[in-house]
Formats: sequence, C-alpha cells, structure tokens
Amino acid sequence: MTSMQTTDFVPPVLDATKWENIEPLMNALLEREVGSREELEKWLLDRSELEAAIGESGANTYIDMTCDTGSDEKQAAYTSFITTVVPKVKPVGFELDKKMKALCEQYGLTSDRYEVLFRDTAADVDLFRPENVSIETELSQLDQEYDKICGAMTVEWKGEEKTMPMMGKFFESSDRSVREEAWRKVAARRLQDAGRFNEIYDEMVQKRHTVAQNAGFDNYVGYAFKSKHRFDYTPAMCGAFHDAVQKHVMPFTAKLDASRKEQLGLEQLRPWDLAVDPKNRAALEPFNGGKDLVSKTQNVFDKLSPELSAFFASMGDGSNTHGTADGAMLDLDSRKGKAPGGYLYFRDRSKLPFIFMNAAGQHRDVETMVHEAGHAFHSMYCRDEPYVWYRSSPLEYAEVASMSMELLTMPYWDAYYPSEEDANRARRKQLEGSIGLLPWIATIDAFQHWVYANPTHTHEER
Repeated sequence: MTSMQTTDFVPPVLDATKWENIEPLMNALLEREVGSREELEKWLLDRSELEAAIGESGANTYIDMTCDTGSDEKQAAYTSFITTVVPKVKPVGFELDKKMKALCEQYGLTSDRYEVLFRDTAADVDLFRPENVSIETELSQLDQEYDKICGAMTVEWKGEEKTMPMMGKFFESSDRSVREEAWRKVAARRLQDAGRFNEIYDEMVQKRHTVAQNAGFDNYVGYAFKSKHRFDYTPAMCGAFHDAVQKHVMPFTAKLDASRKEQLGLEQLRPWDLAVDPKNRAALEPFNGGKDLVSKTQNVFDKLSPELSAFFASMGDGSNTHGTADGAMLDLDSRKGKAPGGYLYFRDRSKLPFIFMNAAGQHRDVETMVHEAGHAFHSMYCRDEPYVWYRSSPLEYAEVASMSMELLTMPYWDAYYPSEEDANRARRKQLEGSIGLLPWIATIDAFQHWVYANPTHTHEER
C-alpha cells in the first residue's frame, strides 16, 4: 500500500451514537470518485477510520450497559444505538461494500495483502438482505435483555446479598454441606428465570433461522459459517472434532473424575463436588479485590516481559470504574447489576482495550485476568495496523493469545500464592482445566449445530 497511513477524513471528535453525524461521511464515501489504486487505498483508509469511530461508539455503549445493567440511562443509550444507528448504517454499509468489492476488482486489490479483505467483503455482499436488518436488531435486544436478567440475579447467603460469581467460592468449600447448599441456592435462583430464558432462546433460534432462509440457506448453520467468514473448514470437520474429543479426551477426564471421587471418599460425584480441591484442602485465596488482583498481576508481567509489563501498567490500577468513564480500561469486581462473564473489548478509534470481568477472589479470576490480558496485548500489538478490518483475528484464532497467556504466566504465579504448595495446586488446576475445556467446547458446539439444524425442536428435545 502507499505510505499514507493516517487520515483526516473523520473529525477527531465524532459522536457516532447519532446517525446525523455519520450519514454525511458515509454518503461522501459513496459519492467519491476513485480513479487509481492510490486513490482506492486512501478511500479504504477513510472508510476504515469511519468504521473505527462507529464501532467505538457502539463499544462504549455496550461496555457501559454491561457494567451497569440496572441503569435506565445506560440501557437506553445502548438500545438507542442498536435501534436507531445500526439499522441505518447497515444498508449504506452494504452499498459501500459493493463499491469496495468492485473497486478492488478494478484496481487489482484482490490478492496478497488484500486477499482476505476482498474475500470477506464479497461474502458480506452475498449475504446482505434488507429484510434481515430489523431481525438482527431484535436479536441484539434479546441479547441485551438476557444480560439484564442475569445482572439482577442475587441470592441471600448467611444474611448477605451475593451475586452469582460471589457464590463461586462456596463451591470450593471443604464442607460438602456448604457446597451443596450454595449450589442449590444458585440453581434455584437461576430456575426462577428459566421460563423467560427459554422464551429468549426460542425467539433467537427462530429469528436466526429466518435470517438464514432470507439469505438463501436451509438453516442457520451454513449462514453462520459464511457470515463468520469460515472458509477453511466445514461443519463436517466440526463433527470430526467432536468425535475425536469423545474418543481421545473423554477417557482421560473420566480418570480425573474417578480420582477426584476416590480422594474425596465419595460414592458418587455430584455437581457441587467438582470445584472443591480433590484433597479437600481449603479454597485457594489468590487476591482480595480488583486492585489487589491488578497489583499481583502486574508483578507477574514484570517478571514475564518488560513489554507486556508496560502494556498492562498502561491499563490502570483496577479501581472500580463502572464502565468507560475517564477512559477506563478495567472493570473487574463482581457486583449486583453487572452482566455475567468476562470479555476484552478493543476500541478501534482510541485503540484502547477494555477488560470486563466478575472477580470474586477465586483462582478462576486469576485465569480470567491473565486470559483477558492476553487478548488486550494482542490488540495492542495490532493497533498500528492501518485497516480496522485487520486489527482483529478470526474467532478461530482469537483465543490463542489469551489461552497462551494462561500458560506463559504459570511459572510466576507465586505472586498470587507465596506457598509453593498452593502455587502448584493452582498450576495443576489450570492444566486439568485446559484439558477439561475440550469436552465442554465439543459439547456446546455439537449442541449448537443440532439446535440450528433442527430449529423446530421442542424444549424436551433440547
């Protein structure tokens, strides 16, 4: 490409949560005459920067919404973006994709550096259907509703209100009665919302099936592969992976379960016996609060790599920031009103990562912290890439940096565990968990394939 790697096409400050601020820029790209390869590369840079700005506005509304699902203001801001901005961006984006595809063919930007971009854009052009835009908006709203329901979940435990992640440490208690009581309380609370969860799931399956059929597919499986740009493997290959896990991994995990049952002296393993230490030792206590987690993780990266240490230090001290206020990059501690899970969101305009998690003082939070840090480092290494489309990896590769970071940091886990015995316990837990993850992945993937290949299934069949 040319030496042009910056652009002044998009204003330095652009509120892309409002369509009226985006529309003139998108139309300018549509109307611009492109007369050479160099002009096309400049056009691509300008479009890339606009997409980065739109994406970052969406990212910040999503981050704020997931950090505070109980805030009407933040819920409304996210809802406004997905219902008033995204549905208007998509049709114009389709016209830009068509123009981009044609120009790339005209000026020979279909191979080498541009091959993947051209291939993905061509797939997006093939898939777009105007009638799917409103359905995709409805899907986003269902996802938002799910997060809000989960964020409101708490249980009463010994006179205190606890979030679901906070209850996790009681699953590690050496007292089996405590584990069972905690597990049953959490399960009972989740079951309170089972009816609406089933309805949301049913609605999403049917809407995705409709999207796929509108685009000419028999079901969502084929549509998903093309829309997620999966060109190098097939659903049948996924089935072969499922079978391989069943044949080669499950016997090993069965041995681990048998060993756990024997060490705990149990006749039968129950769900509340799977997180406790097999030797029934007290639960690991790696940190106390998000700031302590960040401090100890900084110590780990100080030892692992000066460059990664500097990256991590730039993300802040882990103060409970509740979203994107003041350019925050971390929101770690579990609290009521926070969406479930953990994620890394890279904001493409400011080129700043954001780590979201629900830390509650357990070893799995250490794993999540270094895992999401791996994602953050990956994004930081990619941020000088001029094209937004190349700053993120496909889903199939996205976990390489994060899961590698779990393993690369293991020698330095003494930062969390001064006791060598505890550090080794944590390392063994990590390695066993990495193996146990494979059957979980295969199970979820096989289930998804079946669900979308059989969209009229009943709750009982599911």
